[in-house]
Amino acid sequence: MTKRITHWIAGQQWSGAPAERQGEVHDPATGAVTALVDFAGVAEVDRAVGAAAEAFRSWSRTSVARRTSVLFAFRELLNARRDELASIIVSEHGKVHSDALGEIARGQEVVEYACGIPQLLKGGYTEQASTGVDVYSIRQPLGPVAVISPFNFPAMVPMWFFPIAIAAGNTVVLKPSEKDPSAADFLARLWQEAGLPDGVFNVVHGDRTAVDRLLEHPDVKSVSFVGSTPVARHVYETGTRYGKRVQALGGAKNHMLVLPDADLDLAADAAVNAGFGAAGERCMAVSVLVAVDPVGDDLVARITERMARLKVGPGCNGDSEMGPLVTGAHRDRVTSYLDSGTADGATLVVDGRKHPVAPEDASGESTADGFWLGPTLFDHVRPGMSVYDDEIFGPVLSVVRVPSYEAGLELINANPYGNGTAVFTCDGGAARRFQHEVEVGMVGVNVPIPVPVAHYSFGGWKASLFGDTHAYGPDGVQFFTRGKVVTSRWPDPSHGGINLGFPTHD
Repeated sequence: MTKRITHWIAGQQWSGAPAERQGEVHDPATGAVTALVDFAGVAEVDRAVGAAAEAFRSWSRTSVARRTSVLFAFRELLNARRDELASIIVSEHGKVHSDALGEIARGQEVVEYACGIPQLLKGGYTEQASTGVDVYSIRQPLGPVAVISPFNFPAMVPMWFFPIAIAAGNTVVLKPSEKDPSAADFLARLWQEAGLPDGVFNVVHGDRTAVDRLLEHPDVKSVSFVGSTPVARHVYETGTRYGKRVQALGGAKNHMLVLPDADLDLAADAAVNAGFGAAGERCMAVSVLVAVDPVGDDLVARITERMARLKVGPGCNGDSEMGPLVTGAHRDRVTSYLDSGTADGATLVVDGRKHPVAPEDASGESTADGFWLGPTLFDHVRPGMSVYDDEIFGPVLSVVRVPSYEAGLELINANPYGNGTAVFTCDGGAARRFQHEVEVGMVGVNVPIPVPVAHYSFGGWKASLFGDTHAYGPDGVQFFTRGKVVTSRWPDPSHGGINLGFPTHD
């Protein structure tokens, strides 16, 4: 029988009848349907938000010390069971096991950052701001908050948001991707085992119906979203129209600028790692390599040689370096760019459709019907070509040739996206100039995927971010709390009298 995946509301798996609408969950390596996931309607979303609203009454008044102890317990459980969670991610997303472990580790960084919530929530205090008057600031939780996460990081991206939200005293409704939903339910069970009260963390599965209800629901105070730019814009515009705080992280077209003085072996390794890890299904993947003359031919040759050695196969196989794409429809969409790129005049140097794939997974199941596309390389790409303009979100790397640093910078800054970028050079002055001049939110210097550590914040510029705050770090604490300033004066029993004049600082 096919497994059923359903909602987690108020501390328990939803036990009602299967939903009228369900979606198929696949093993991307074999193409087999492994589960059916219930799609929430308005009633299920309302039930989850209601549970979160009810739990907020007590959780928001729970001591910071108690909330911190639950965070520490969750951190220990996550660490102890990370292999189990990684296997779930591999089975539904398709990424290799080591990459899934890396995803969990980066999410755990935010959990550990949130364990410092007693320090992060400290306010300010000014004694005797005016005669006999003290002023101090505090930060308080918002209420029930929604997190809408994408398929490419089913554990890490939700953990960008919910640890800080919960530590700060909020309650959470998570809507994960319907393509790989099981990680969210696993995390819910870990929270319960860690001692989190029922209703503080809830999961509803589904599609746009669930998303739109969360955006409209009057009890949802904020929305955190990661996904494509068109959907991010919809989430931001709809959520703000209903009076919510919204941080909506959108798409990307990340460029890696390679200057002539760069270590070309280091740059080639970085381009392959950042372009084809997780089959290119990363919002911080390098999808455009900008080669400054005269290093283009050399770089393409080195990258091509490395691509030929990549082992493509099921994520559960120990020797696989790159897995399949998440669904057949997404694989077909990405593959279509191989034809359109060639038609536009780009040179298809490496055709991923011809890359060998391991014939079976670790259990002996055939991979013939899996959602495969090997690493692909285009050269002589230009703006205006679909392979350059579109966020492909797959294992397709495009090389653009430019005559100078200035031309490369101009190309990057003209792109409508501004998520991440990198420069490879041995010239410290050039690197410093680049990090100052480039119009992108996250910059790597000889680092191809510059995802900030948890005590900084993640987020891009331009069409890669809608909202005023980035994810996690200090911005995350600001987003999930609201400030309050208290001005107090306690009467001195030795002094009184009436004075109708406007108070002064005398």
